[in-house]
Amino acid sequence: MATNSENESDKGASSSKQQEMSQVQPFRMPTVEEVRAQEVWNNCVVRSVFSGIMGGGLGLFMGMFLAALDNPLHQEEMTARQQFKYTAKQMGQRSWSSCKAFAVMGLIFSATECVVEKARAKHDMTNTVVAGCVTGGSLSAKGGPKAACAGCAGFAAFSALIEKFLDRHT
Repeated sequence: MATNSENESDKGASSSKQQEMSQVQPFRMPTVEEVRAQEVWNNCVVRSVFSGIMGGGLGLFMGMFLAALDNPLHQEEMTARQQFKYTAKQMGQRSWSSCKAFAVMGLIFSATECVVEKARAKHDMTNTVVAGCVTGGSLSAKGGPKAACAGCAGFAAFSALIEKFLDRHT
């Protein structure tokens, strides 16, 4: 036999479910502006350029942060002004270098993923792994075929791990 408090909790649970059901909004068709915005974002060129810009911004900040951690080689022999100039110059060079690398990486990865997704007409992890392989292989191609294969395998594995971690494709 159920106690009075259990009956009240059952009633409270069912009434909260009824409230949730009554709060469900009816389906709304997207506006023309929303459809156009989605079409623009689905364009591979737009998506790739945006990823390149965002990657460049990330690289800029990463370069500044990592350069700030470097110490000059002849720190004891430099005045404070010389140390500041040296550090500022190093930060600028490292930031620009990281900015270019991350921008290229973001652009290649996003473009490849978008093209593969459109060609396969599927949104799954295979697209990410292929994009990672192409990105890693192309970034390390200057080192020769072995480096390109290692870059392909490494970046593809990293991309797969990130996808598993973010769990985007369920």
